[in-house]
Amino acid sequence: MAEREHTEHTPRRRSKSGEASVIRPIPKHEELTLGITRAGSETPPRSQAPADNNVANASTKSAAAAGNEAMATATALLGGRKVIGVALESDLDVHEMLRRGLPRAALGRLVANLHVIGVGEASEAFGVSLRTLQRHKLAPVMRLNSEQSARTWKFAEVLAKATRVLGSQDEAEQWLRLPAIGLDQRRPVDLLTTPAGAKLVEDYLGRLEYDVYT
Repeated sequence: MAEREHTEHTPRRRSKSGEASVIRPIPKHEELTLGITRAGSETPPRSQAPADNNVANASTKSAAAAGNEAMATATALLGGRKVIGVALESDLDVHEMLRRGLPRAALGRLVANLHVIGVGEASEAFGVSLRTLQRHKLAPVMRLNSEQSARTWKFAEVLAKATRVLGSQDEAEQWLRLPAIGLDQRRPVDLLTTPAGAKLVEDYLGRLEYDVYT
Protein backbone atom coordinates (compact mmCIF):
# COMPACT_ATOMS: atom_id res chain seq x y z
CA MET A 1 0.00 0.00 0.00
CA ALA A 2 2.81 2.40 0.86
CA GLU A 3 4.39 1.80 -2.54
CA ARG A 4 1.10 2.46 -4.30
CA GLU A 5 0.55 5.73 -2.45
CA HIS A 6 4.06 6.86 -3.31
CA THR A 7 3.70 6.20 -7.02
CA GLU A 8 0.25 7.81 -7.17
CA HIS A 9 1.66 11.09 -5.82
CA THR A 10 4.84 11.00 -7.91
CA PRO A 11 4.67 13.10 -11.14
CA ARG A 12 4.46 10.93 -14.27
CA ARG A 13 4.98 11.58 -17.94
CA ARG A 14 4.05 9.46 -20.90
CA SER A 15 6.51 8.25 -23.50
CA LYS A 16 5.75 8.05 -27.20
CA SER A 17 4.63 4.43 -26.69
CA GLY A 18 2.00 5.62 -24.22
CA GLU A 19 3.64 4.04 -21.18
CA ALA A 20 3.78 6.15 -18.09
CA SER A 21 7.20 6.80 -16.48
CA VAL A 22 8.06 8.34 -13.14
CA ILE A 23 9.84 11.74 -13.17
CA ARG A 24 12.70 11.37 -10.68
CA PRO A 25 13.37 14.56 -8.68
CA ILE A 26 16.93 15.92 -9.02
CA PRO A 27 18.82 15.47 -5.73
CA LYS A 28 20.28 18.62 -4.14
CA HIS A 29 23.89 17.56 -4.74
CA GLU A 30 23.16 17.16 -8.46
CA GLU A 31 21.48 20.57 -8.56
CA LEU A 32 24.71 22.14 -7.31
CA THR A 33 26.73 20.24 -9.90
CA LEU A 34 24.44 21.38 -12.72
CA GLY A 35 24.43 24.95 -11.44
CA ILE A 36 20.65 24.98 -10.86
CA THR A 37 18.89 26.72 -8.00
CA ARG A 38 15.57 25.73 -6.48
CA ALA A 39 13.91 28.52 -8.45
CA GLY A 40 15.26 27.04 -11.65
CA SER A 41 17.77 29.82 -12.34
CA GLU A 42 21.44 29.26 -12.97
CA THR A 43 23.87 30.06 -10.17
CA PRO A 44 26.83 32.29 -11.06
CA PRO A 45 30.04 30.36 -11.71
CA ARG A 46 32.16 30.11 -8.56
CA SER A 47 35.30 31.06 -10.43
CA GLN A 48 33.90 34.40 -11.57
CA ALA A 49 35.90 37.19 -9.90
CA PRO A 50 34.22 40.46 -8.90
CA ALA A 51 34.75 43.39 -11.28
CA ASP A 52 36.43 45.33 -8.45
CA ASN A 53 39.30 42.84 -8.48
CA ASN A 54 39.98 43.60 -12.13
CA VAL A 55 40.05 47.34 -11.41
CA ALA A 56 42.39 46.83 -8.44
CA ASN A 57 44.73 44.64 -10.51
CA ALA A 58 44.82 47.21 -13.32
CA SER A 59 45.56 49.99 -10.83
CA THR A 60 48.38 47.96 -9.26
CA LYS A 61 49.92 47.23 -12.66
CA SER A 62 49.65 50.91 -13.62
CA ALA A 63 51.39 52.00 -10.42
CA ALA A 64 54.13 49.41 -10.93
CA ALA A 65 54.69 50.58 -14.51
CA ALA A 66 54.90 54.22 -13.36
CA GLY A 67 57.42 53.23 -10.68
CA ASN A 68 59.58 51.37 -13.18
CA GLU A 69 59.46 54.34 -15.54
CA ALA A 70 60.54 56.74 -12.78
CA MET A 71 63.38 54.39 -11.79
CA ALA A 72 64.62 54.19 -15.39
CA THR A 73 64.46 57.97 -15.84
CA ALA A 74 66.22 58.65 -12.54
CA THR A 75 68.95 56.17 -13.50
CA ALA A 76 69.44 57.96 -16.83
CA LEU A 77 69.70 61.35 -15.09
CA LEU A 78 72.53 59.93 -12.97
CA GLY A 79 74.44 58.70 -16.02
CA GLY A 80 72.96 55.23 -16.39
CA ARG A 81 74.50 51.91 -15.53
CA LYS A 82 77.86 52.96 -16.97
CA VAL A 83 78.22 55.60 -14.24
CA ILE A 84 76.41 54.09 -11.25
CA GLY A 85 77.90 50.67 -11.94
CA VAL A 86 74.81 48.46 -11.41
CA ALA A 87 71.54 47.62 -13.13
CA LEU A 88 68.51 48.74 -11.14
CA GLU A 89 65.46 46.52 -11.48
CA SER A 90 63.78 46.85 -8.09
CA ASP A 91 63.61 49.02 -4.98
CA LEU A 92 65.87 46.52 -3.26
CA ASP A 93 68.53 47.15 -5.93
CA VAL A 94 68.22 50.87 -5.23
CA HIS A 95 68.55 50.27 -1.49
CA GLU A 96 71.75 48.28 -1.93
CA MET A 97 73.20 50.89 -4.28
CA LEU A 98 72.48 53.74 -1.86
CA ARG A 99 73.84 51.75 1.07
CA ARG A 100 77.17 51.42 -0.75
CA GLY A 101 77.05 55.03 -1.88
CA LEU A 102 76.62 56.63 -5.29
CA PRO A 103 79.78 57.46 -7.23
CA ARG A 104 80.51 61.18 -7.15
CA ALA A 105 80.38 61.11 -10.93
CA ALA A 106 76.64 60.30 -10.73
CA LEU A 107 75.98 63.52 -8.83
CA GLY A 108 78.06 65.45 -11.36
CA ARG A 109 76.08 63.93 -14.21
CA LEU A 110 72.78 64.85 -12.54
CA VAL A 111 73.88 68.47 -12.13
CA ALA A 112 74.97 68.57 -15.78
CA ASN A 113 71.56 67.21 -16.87
CA LEU A 114 69.60 70.02 -15.17
CA HIS A 115 68.13 72.55 -17.61
CA VAL A 116 66.38 75.14 -15.43
CA ILE A 117 67.31 74.56 -11.78
CA GLY A 118 70.56 76.24 -10.81
CA VAL A 119 73.43 74.40 -9.16
CA GLY A 120 73.03 76.45 -5.99
CA GLU A 121 69.34 75.49 -5.67
CA ALA A 122 70.07 71.83 -6.30
CA SER A 123 73.07 71.59 -3.98
CA GLU A 124 70.91 72.22 -0.91
CA ALA A 125 68.62 69.36 -1.91
CA PHE A 126 71.67 67.10 -2.34
CA GLY A 127 73.14 68.14 1.00
CA VAL A 128 76.41 69.00 -0.76
CA SER A 129 77.95 72.49 -0.87
CA LEU A 130 79.08 74.13 -4.11
CA ARG A 131 82.69 73.89 -2.99
CA THR A 132 82.29 70.18 -2.32
CA LEU A 133 80.72 69.72 -5.74
CA GLN A 134 83.81 71.27 -7.28
CA ARG A 135 86.06 68.89 -5.34
CA HIS A 136 83.97 65.92 -6.45
CA LYS A 137 85.00 66.60 -10.04
CA LEU A 138 88.60 65.82 -9.07
CA ALA A 139 87.70 62.39 -7.69
CA PRO A 140 84.66 61.11 -9.66
CA VAL A 141 85.14 57.45 -8.73
CA MET A 142 84.94 58.10 -4.98
CA ARG A 143 81.53 57.61 -3.38
CA LEU A 144 79.07 59.87 -1.62
CA ASN A 145 78.04 58.94 1.88
CA SER A 146 74.71 57.18 2.36
CA GLU A 147 72.77 60.35 3.24
CA GLN A 148 74.09 62.29 0.26
CA SER A 149 73.40 59.29 -1.96
CA ALA A 150 69.82 58.98 -0.72
CA ARG A 151 69.12 62.69 -1.22
CA THR A 152 70.68 62.69 -4.67
CA TRP A 153 68.63 59.67 -5.73
CA LYS A 154 65.43 61.16 -4.31
CA PHE A 155 66.02 64.38 -6.23
CA ALA A 156 66.46 62.44 -9.47
CA GLU A 157 63.42 60.27 -8.71
CA VAL A 158 61.16 63.26 -7.95
CA LEU A 159 62.37 65.03 -11.08
CA ALA A 160 61.56 61.88 -13.08
CA LYS A 161 58.05 61.69 -11.61
CA ALA A 162 57.42 65.39 -12.19
CA THR A 163 58.58 64.99 -15.80
CA ARG A 164 56.05 62.17 -16.33
CA VAL A 165 53.20 64.15 -14.77
CA LEU A 166 53.94 67.53 -16.40
CA GLY A 167 55.10 66.29 -19.78
CA SER A 168 58.70 67.52 -20.05
CA GLN A 169 61.80 67.92 -17.92
CA ASP A 170 61.86 71.70 -18.42
CA GLU A 171 58.27 71.97 -17.15
CA ALA A 172 59.12 69.70 -14.24
CA GLU A 173 62.14 71.75 -13.19
CA GLN A 174 60.18 74.99 -13.48
CA TRP A 175 57.43 73.50 -11.29
CA LEU A 176 60.01 72.46 -8.67
CA ARG A 177 61.26 76.06 -8.48
CA LEU A 178 57.89 77.78 -8.01
CA PRO A 179 55.73 78.03 -4.85
CA ALA A 180 52.94 75.44 -4.92
CA ILE A 181 49.44 76.06 -3.56
CA GLY A 182 49.12 72.47 -2.36
CA LEU A 183 52.39 72.79 -0.44
CA ASP A 184 51.46 75.90 1.54
CA GLN A 185 53.26 78.09 -1.02
CA ARG A 186 56.53 76.23 -0.43
CA ARG A 187 58.86 75.55 -3.34
CA PRO A 188 59.03 71.79 -3.95
CA VAL A 189 62.81 71.92 -4.47
CA ASP A 190 63.22 73.37 -0.96
CA LEU A 191 61.24 70.49 0.56
CA LEU A 192 63.55 67.89 -0.95
CA THR A 193 66.07 68.54 1.82
CA THR A 194 64.27 66.10 4.16
CA PRO A 195 62.56 62.71 3.66
CA ALA A 196 59.30 64.11 5.07
CA GLY A 197 59.39 67.05 2.69
CA ALA A 198 60.17 64.80 -0.27
CA LYS A 199 57.15 62.65 0.59
CA LEU A 200 54.94 65.76 0.60
CA VAL A 201 56.19 66.63 -2.88
CA GLU A 202 55.61 63.11 -4.19
CA ASP A 203 52.11 62.97 -2.69
CA TYR A 204 51.28 66.31 -4.29
CA LEU A 205 52.54 65.10 -7.65
CA GLY A 206 50.24 62.11 -7.26
CA ARG A 207 47.27 64.44 -6.73
CA LEU A 208 48.26 66.52 -9.75
CA GLU A 209 48.46 63.40 -11.88
CA TYR A 210 44.83 62.58 -11.08
CA ASP A 211 43.62 66.21 -11.17
CA VAL A 212 43.12 66.43 -7.41
CA TYR A 213 44.59 69.74 -6.29
CA THR A 214 43.50 69.94 -2.65
